[in-house]
Amino acid sequence: MSQALSKSAKHCGEKGFNIEKLNKKLVYTISTFLLSFISLVLLVWLVLHPSKPRFSLREVDVYQLNLSAPHLLTSSIDITIESKNPNQRVGIYYDQLQAYASYRGQQITAHAQLPAFYQGIQDRNLLSASLKGDGIPVAPSFGYEVGRDQVAGKLVVALRLDGQLRWKVGTWVSGRYRINVNCVAVLPLGATDRISTSPINSGQGTSCSTTI
Repeated sequence: MSQALSKSAKHCGEKGFNIEKLNKKLVYTISTFLLSFISLVLLVWLVLHPSKPRFSLREVDVYQLNLSAPHLLTSSIDITIESKNPNQRVGIYYDQLQAYASYRGQQITAHAQLPAFYQGIQDRNLLSASLKGDGIPVAPSFGYEVGRDQVAGKLVVALRLDGQLRWKVGTWVSGRYRINVNCVAVLPLGATDRISTSPINSGQGTSCSTTI
């Protein structure tokens, strides 16, 4: 009788419900689905091959660069930058955009926050910002460098735009990517011009470099 019971239990174990096999099958199914989905996303991404947005400095007005002791700068600069999405199938979301100005590697304005926006396929947008600096610390050589630029007849100012972007393909939206835009404005400056007049100079039509 014990042998019969033993055979019956073994038989039920072979024929019955196997949780371990079911778990393995479930893991395999989920893994296959995720791998297929990721492969599809990568394939679409490679086919579409999104290009970096293009930026150009349309206008810059330097209203004030007033240096006071001890090496504190008050500045006022208005800028207009054009952004273009060159892609034919990919839209772009821009998030957390900030603009500021620098001169010879020294930041001369505070960060100005720009509103987030969506840029459709091959759209163009104008981004305007008023950059201000009140008592910005600068190096002791700042006044000397500006004086040299006055003699040379030009003032070179870098306008920077930092933030994040997301690509949009159909209903799919990518994660966030860091974007850095650097525009260089070369402005005419006479040797007799003062650095606190309003406005100092205007410039336009400068292309910008973009890093993602």
